[in-house]
Amino acid sequence: MGDFLDNRAIGVFDSGLGGLTVVKQLMKVLPNENIIYFGDTGRVPYGSRSDTAIRRYAGQDVNFLLSNDVKLVVAACGTVSSVAPDVADGLPVPFVDVVQPAARVAAQSTRNGKIGVIGTAATIASGSFERAVHACNPEAQVVHNSCPLFVPLVESGWFDCNDPVVINTVERYLQPIIDAGVDTLILGCTHYPILSDAIASVMGEEVSLINIGIAAANTVANILDCHDIRGHHEHVKNHFFVSDTVRSFEQTASILLGENADFDVEHIDIEQY
Repeated sequence: MGDFLDNRAIGVFDSGLGGLTVVKQLMKVLPNENIIYFGDTGRVPYGSRSDTAIRRYAGQDVNFLLSNDVKLVVAACGTVSSVAPDVADGLPVPFVDVVQPAARVAAQSTRNGKIGVIGTAATIASGSFERAVHACNPEAQVVHNSCPLFVPLVESGWFDCNDPVVINTVERYLQPIIDAGVDTLILGCTHYPILSDAIASVMGEEVSLINIGIAAANTVANILDCHDIRGHHEHVKNHFFVSDTVRSFEQTASILLGENADFDVEHIDIEQY
């Protein structure tokens, strides 16, 4: 780290709660950075929307973060990273998506060359992870399946791996992936690590799960170092914003981030951006 400190916040956005899995990893890797997070809980899920709607939402999400003078933007959303990567074009700050970092890790991790990808319908239809994996490892076989019910399960607080509804849903979506004999599975939506206990129990311990939040957080740390824009806050305070009710988001955020996480949650009108 250079002598210069850039104490502006890191900006993170997602369609809802899922991006908190990226925030959790950023807090581990960069414990002295402030984070401003926007979860578009009023319009979740993005994965079943048209490409046009997803692009419009992503543009508004980015504009909101830039209005808060962030030093870097993370699209903590597999759908936006897949369908609207051009939201990064012309931004005044560095931009990190969640597709490229995870694809690199998966291509390096696989032993048998068979990689599974699960994501929203829009993510899977875009072929983004497949392209990114093949750019790193052209020989890899990529098998994918969309899991449209995973995001509503997580947003409703249903992610206990002992819940038969959760396990049955996971089993049904993952069966084609299991049948293909993959040894590596990319959880291609930031909501999915919240279901990772259930996913791991269904896939078995031989299969490596790639958490796109971990891959993205490591990439953010590298970029901050490359641009010499690391910050250092003695007392980190994270600010979260949502487009729907605050209470249920606060409760789930406390569970996901741990009771010691210091944050406040505020409602905003995203249509203004």
